[in-house]
Amino acid sequence: MRTNRQGLVVWFQHMKNVKQLKRYGNLIYTSKRLKYAVIYVDQEQMNDVEIKIMKHSFVSKIERSYKPFIRTDYENAKPDKAKQYDYKMGI
Repeated sequence: MRTNRQGLVVWFQHMKNVKQLKRYGNLIYTSKRLKYAVIYVDQEQMNDVEIKIMKHSFVSKIERSYKPFIRTDYENAKPDKAKQYDYKMGI
């Protein structure tokens, strides 16, 4: 069975506190220069985890990823006749 997960972007003040964020979900990426981390969390636990993370003093802000809610099935658009002709020519 597949669990629905959603990403959290956690902005923090010091890199030494990243280890504490690992316990709340799957830590995917951290940026040393911009001081943020991307964590994947189950959607059912999203609100609880967000509140727990925000209680830490080193956390500046938290942003949610909207990727699960964006439509990813695209419709085929009709290509230009001129472009089709150029592709067939080998240009």
